Amino acid sequence: MSGQRPDSERPLPLSNRTDDNVQGHWLLARLGKRVLRPGGVELTRTLLARADVSGADVLELAPGLGRTAAEIVARHPRSYVGAESDPDAAKVVRGVLGGDRDGHIEVRVTDAADTGLPDASSDVVIGEAMLSMQSDTAKHAIVAEAARVLRPRGRYAIHELALTPDDVAADISADVRQSLARAIKVNARPLTIAEWSQLLTGHGLVVEHVATAPMALLQPRRVIADEGLVGALRFAKNVLTNPDARKRILLMRRTFRRNRERLTAVAIIAYKPA
Repeated sequence: MSGQRPDSERPLPLSNRTDDNVQGHWLLARLGKRVLRPGGVELTRTLLARADVSGADVLELAPGLGRTAAEIVARHPRSYVGAESDPDAAKVVRGVLGGDRDGHIEVRVTDAADTGLPDASSDVVIGEAMLSMQSDTAKHAIVAEAARVLRPRGRYAIHELALTPDDVAADISADVRQSLARAIKVNARPLTIAEWSQLLTGHGLVVEHVATAPMALLQPRRVIADEGLVGALRFAKNVLTNPDARKRILLMRRTFRRNRERLTAVAIIAYKPA
């Protein structure tokens, strides 16, 4: 958008953290990675198409850097509200969207589990790569909030990291989660696809569509697809010229590769019955 600073120049949340202790997704963002979703931009676009955001009142939970927010607004929703708990991140999203616009486009600093929106006020709720980072209690609280604000026949669309297969052994699940926590500095708790579906149905929602994609966040082909060639080269240069960050990125990549048969990206669309 004209008059906006390029993404690489905008201040990022947690900018006071060093590269060796900042959460993995913010480290990637600091290095110029803009698509931070496990299934990449392609799965995000599949999610938005299935959720049918055009002409809808849309709530996005934890919009992060605003990449998906921009995709949503480009599809001309009736209204867009971003619910972001981090004030710095909210500022970044407002910059991406060109600021709040007369109640039509708005980014609020508020909790995903307590948005402050009225009951049955949204046609679509979107959440990407955020439930995976929550405890079981927080997962339930966020899904309950999504169900509360949805109108009848409204859609809840999630894009998350998933364990696979559905019958993966408990000890393997625990090992994968511990490996992720060490690498990304977040106590990630991904569920299996069946468990994600059960989480949604347990709050009265009906799952109508499931799509998957490889969890290839740091694979060169995915980075180019998500960031474009120029963006991918910029990201690679930043990684190569920053030794502390490079160690973290290599650890994350090794962790993802070692667990590639146990991890996948999943997009699920569920609706609220009339």
